[in-house]
Amino acid sequence: MDLDRSGPMPLYFQVSSRIESAITSGELPAGSRLENEVALGERLGLSRPTIRRAIQELVDKGLLVRRRGIGTQVVHGPVSRKVELTSLFDDLKAGDQHPTTRVLAHDVIPADERIAEDLGIAVGDDVTHIRRLRLADEVPVALLENYLPTAVADLSEEDFETFGLYQLLRGRGVTMRVAKQRIGARASHGDEAALLEIEEHGAVLTMSRTAYDASGRAVEVGYHCYRPDLYSFSITLVEK
Repeated sequence: MDLDRSGPMPLYFQVSSRIESAITSGELPAGSRLENEVALGERLGLSRPTIRRAIQELVDKGLLVRRRGIGTQVVHGPVSRKVELTSLFDDLKAGDQHPTTRVLAHDVIPADERIAEDLGIAVGDDVTHIRRLRLADEVPVALLENYLPTAVADLSEEDFETFGLYQLLRGRGVTMRVAKQRIGARASHGDEAALLEIEEHGAVLTMSRTAYDASGRAVEVGYHCYRPDLYSFSITLVEK
């Protein structure tokens, strides 16, 4: 790395810029791991605080991510998702990122009051519950928890590991036409921080959604949380 040590440009910025160029050019592809701060500093003849600040610049841009037990890793960049009726799986594929899924739960449970109201069914009716960890280029991005009426949930754990939920529903002849959605933020709880590889009680973006088919029947309810450093929602506003 060729650094100008006597010029006006800060060294941390030079290091950050060189690494960013290597990422955008493909020299450092998604999934690549960087040396730790001490080793990189020793190799470049720079202090650890200088290296730490350079790395943090790229973490803030969503180009690098720090992962527990793994270190600093290159990612494609943050996912910016339009607020429309698509699935995260579809959005990642469209953005040339490689989505993978880890199924954490797949069972049939009785609907509680909240699920029953959202799905338009009776309390205690059976629903299929599926909880998944969605990764992009092997980096965890979101925890997805969905509830489906058993009538449209003839789906296996292997299906959920391979395909997105909406892709699976379309394959069963279900067409989503409209959805009610709410976006928010909160502190992570339970096992969310560990699964998303963020600090304990760190902030997460949240989205709850109920999707309906052409007949007006609710076909899925989702309660999802996302890493805010790797994920955002985008909305286009039009003046009336």
